[in-house]
Amino acid sequence: MAAEFEIRPARVEDVPALARVHVESWRETYRGLMPDAVLDDPGFVPRRERFWTAALGDPRFAEHAVALASLGGEVVGVAMSGPPRPEDGEWDRQLFVLYAAAAVHGSGIGAALLDAVLPGGGSAVLWVADPNPRAQAFYRKHGFEFDGAGKVEDGVRELRMVRASTGA
Repeated sequence: MAAEFEIRPARVEDVPALARVHVESWRETYRGLMPDAVLDDPGFVPRRERFWTAALGDPRFAEHAVALASLGGEVVGVAMSGPPRPEDGEWDRQLFVLYAAAAVHGSGIGAALLDAVLPGGGSAVLWVADPNPRAQAFYRKHGFEFDGAGKVEDGVRELRMVRASTGA
């Protein structure tokens, strides 16, 4: 990719752009895996705006890290990690969100976002849609492995991937 991208912590004023990239990424990624009625729901963007407003301002999310990627002043990716949910095990962090616009796949933005919200060598857990070979390969490249756990959420089959601590 010729242009330079920027990775930085997200701020409350970024909420509309975060919601837009989140919804657009879901539509690009999950079309065919998730019902069109969910992806095309006119209330989808406002729900994501409420989600990001809470993630960036609610004290319950104080231990979460949220980063965005911008390219030419436009938000093209978002990531969020935090303490793992109790049902997801005893890892240092859980990756809850990592989405980048399809137009920037392969640019290094995903890796930079991952590093921004999962710094250091701590252990981590995430859930990835299945099938989603591109995302699964990306996470394997970054040290995650399937641990055999699976679930269905919002009609989408998800598999759990974990990364052991590297001691860094």
